[in-house]
Amino acid sequence: MLDKLKSLSLQDQTSKDQLLCVLREDARKFNFIDIQQCSLQIQQEAECIHTSYKKEYIKAEIGFLIRIREVKNDNFHYMGLVDVEELDTAIDILKEQEKMVEDMEEMNPAILQIYSIISLYTTFIKDEPIHQVGTLFPGGFTVKKEGDKYTCPVKDNNDENPLALCPFCIAEQDEEV
Repeated sequence: MLDKLKSLSLQDQTSKDQLLCVLREDARKFNFIDIQQCSLQIQQEAECIHTSYKKEYIKAEIGFLIRIREVKNDNFHYMGLVDVEELDTAIDILKEQEKMVEDMEEMNPAILQIYSIISLYTTFIKDEPIHQVGTLFPGGFTVKKEGDKYTCPVKDNNDENPLALCPFCIAEQDEEV
């Protein structure tokens, strides 16, 4: 999928509908079993998370995963063009992440593919942050929307995290955190 998207990012102009078409096609490759297996992996990974936050973490991550249905069924016509430079940057980040997790036996490759689809969809099609408004992070902080601006409590903390999607997320750092 990322190679198909790379060709879109090399064009002078790419419409939101063109990008959605590629994302939707790839989203439709995932079924209920894939989502269930990814959900189990999330629950296993959450075992090392503090009990007070574990339930919220699992809820947020599985909620994120099931947005794949939204992409699969999105037949809306979106006006406008995608910022191809930003798309190219996002694709490069996602390709690097794919390389990093290739050798991780415990990582289900479907998770990264689904995360890639949803993060590109929310950022470039929906003009929303990758994590939904209200997503809870440790310390009780959440992703917020104030007017047309989205803020995230952990964006700056993930600048150096090579597996974070934050570098291309439209949310800004919540200055109150």
